[in-house]
Amino acid sequence: MSDTGEATNGRRTTGPRLIAIVGPFQSGKTTLLESILVRGGGLQRQGRVQDGTTIGDASPEARAHAMSVEANVASAEYLGDRYTFLDCPGSIEFLQDMRHAVPVCDAAVVVCEADARKIPALQLILHELEDLNVPRLLFLNKIDQATARVRETLAMLQPASRTPLLLRQIPIWQNGTATGFVDLALERAFVYREHAPSTVVDLPNDDSERQKDARYSMLERLADYDDELMEQLIGDIEPPRDRIFDGLARDLRAGHVVPLLIGSADRGNGVTRLLKALRHEAPGIVETRERHGIAAEGPPLAHVIRSVHTAHGGKLSLARVLRGSFADGQTVKGSGGGEDRIAGISRLTGSSASRQPSAVEGDTVAFGRLDHIATGATFTSAKTAPEALAPVPSPQPVHAFALVVNDRKDDVRLAAALAKLVEEDTSLTFVHDQASGELRLMGQGEMHLRVAIERLAARFGVQVTAKERSVAYRETIRDTVNVRGRHKKQSGGHGQFGDVALTVRPLPRGGDFAFEVDIHGGVVPRQYFPSVEIGVRDGLSRGPLGFPVVDVAVTLTDGSYHSVDSSDMAFRAAGKIAISDALGKARPVLLEPILAVDILVPSEAMSRATALVSSRRGQLLGYDARPGWAGWDVLKTLIPEAEIGSLIVELRSATSGVGTYMATFDHLAEIVGRQADAIVANQQAARVAS
Repeated sequence: MSDTGEATNGRRTTGPRLIAIVGPFQSGKTTLLESILVRGGGLQRQGRVQDGTTIGDASPEARAHAMSVEANVASAEYLGDRYTFLDCPGSIEFLQDMRHAVPVCDAAVVVCEADARKIPALQLILHELEDLNVPRLLFLNKIDQATARVRETLAMLQPASRTPLLLRQIPIWQNGTATGFVDLALERAFVYREHAPSTVVDLPNDDSERQKDARYSMLERLADYDDELMEQLIGDIEPPRDRIFDGLARDLRAGHVVPLLIGSADRGNGVTRLLKALRHEAPGIVETRERHGIAAEGPPLAHVIRSVHTAHGGKLSLARVLRGSFADGQTVKGSGGGEDRIAGISRLTGSSASRQPSAVEGDTVAFGRLDHIATGATFTSAKTAPEALAPVPSPQPVHAFALVVNDRKDDVRLAAALAKLVEEDTSLTFVHDQASGELRLMGQGEMHLRVAIERLAARFGVQVTAKERSVAYRETIRDTVNVRGRHKKQSGGHGQFGDVALTVRPLPRGGDFAFEVDIHGGVVPRQYFPSVEIGVRDGLSRGPLGFPVVDVAVTLTDGSYHSVDSSDMAFRAAGKIAISDALGKARPVLLEPILAVDILVPSEAMSRATALVSSRRGQLLGYDARPGWAGWDVLKTLIPEAEIGSLIVELRSATSGVGTYMATFDHLAEIVGRQADAIVANQQAARVAS
């Protein structure tokens, strides 16, 4: 007998559904998607991530690094129901695709495994889903490799979830290996078959007490939200099976519980029961629309969850149709005000696309050429722009490279290509730093930026070299000095004459710059005061140590002028001469920026994080529990900007890939001795080289 299950007519949702497959890095998400596609008849043979033969992870970057670096889309049918699955990256560096997608997903399958080291990563994923109220169930993968009892695994996983985990299945053990499972709701036992639906067998007699205890625990949890079921349990009355399934569906959709199913994606075990749970218990577009407060009636509405700039087909916008339907060639207006004409509608499965004339409510399809409608926008066929769903904020960058084009002819193309990359991945940013002249690409980690640079070359033909970004060193002075600056030049006709006396003094740290005038008797006409200030500012742009000068006050105290030869330009030159002379005499000192850095880590990694701070000349200010995150701490520190470059790389290494930080500028601090000498020497060498 094949693996089957029953459902009542009133409970099952119909219509196209969107399911996110999420979970920690290397938990088996892409393999699960492959197994689902095989079980649904969309694939003849299951590919392998190691061989680069999967539908997902088809991009050159994903194949090169053997990891998901963007959300992969695949459509499938199962028992007449249509699904779109989104296989989302598990690495913290590539989570932005998931953040854009899951708000409009009907449910999420969270793939996990019995590995305590991955609990913080699982917690990170679950918190994202919990904050968005997305119904979710856990698929405990690699059950064929498990050694711990499933209840022990459940207890290990529970701290990662704020919502109670509900054990739906228990494994059948034979010689220490899981060979099948007991479905606690159906009260049926199944034996796994390689890449095929499980076979129903008699319930094992030696497991009857374990099965009864596990089933009763499941019913007790459901009874927490069902008074009638609670009365039946107290009265030792066996509840009807339909009531149990109704409770499972209701509590999943309401977010009361997170069901836990078991299986092995690599062997195709447990996949049929997972699909049946989605079919009978997961919500659909109606509930997803209600979750966002979107009315059932109204003009057609869709939400863009991902944008991709293809090499030859232009821009594709992957979007979920929340209401109504859209047709090819239709004009649509986005929530940002942009208006475009749909140039093709396609259903995606990996890197392949099949054209279709329209998209209906619940569909997740790619719309062509919506150039003015960005990721995260909603759009409609109505003439009035719709309201946007809750925006997905871009996380603060934690790593940066300075980019230099290998061919100067690519300078203009680089900016355009980066703009497209940032539109595709909103956790990337790029800026042109005026002080250093660097074009900086910033993102969520070293691998994140490496993949972006690979895409620049592969998709846009722009080759760049990535360098460490420069540090925003500054300099100031220690002493107060009085100086005079005179600019005099005669070259036929009108000459140039400007003469100023300045008092230059240091300001407290953070004082920036002040310009004052203390002149009596009109020795310098008032009209030239602004020119002197401009000249002073010019001189402060690079001090004697080679860096911009800050925390300086300048007072114009005296001077002289010529009724014919004086001019704004002459007094500007005099001001610059005077300040340059003053800075060299006032004992210049180098300043380095200090950042206030809040480091977020699992509590068990706190000692390693503390050691990282100490090794970077950092100052520990204290630590506290991370609000709302059981088992996590926040370490408050001050760290020199010069030491922050590789911090995220080592922090991720020390925290199984989940640690992160938030940094803001705090203050400038003096830096002296050999370190200061080396910085100045490097700056001078760089200027000579340029």
